[in-house]
Amino acid sequence: MIPKTRLDYIELYANRLKEDSSLFKQQKLLINSQLKGSASLFKNMFGTGEEFKTNARKYLKSIGLI
Repeated sequence: MIPKTRLDYIELYANRLKEDSSLFKQQKLLINSQLKGSASLFKNMFGTGEEFKTNARKYLKSIGLI
């Protein structure tokens, strides 16, 4: 099968996951790594706890998102 649309790629990937569960493990590791990196980035940018909320709001206001 040659994928032609995004949905075709999703279907192909889902079928591959059924056949080879190691792909799921790789995907889970990738997602967890991205979450850890994002958490670290935001902690460094905004701090923690109430400080995080205050600094994040200031930043979002400064770029016009709120």
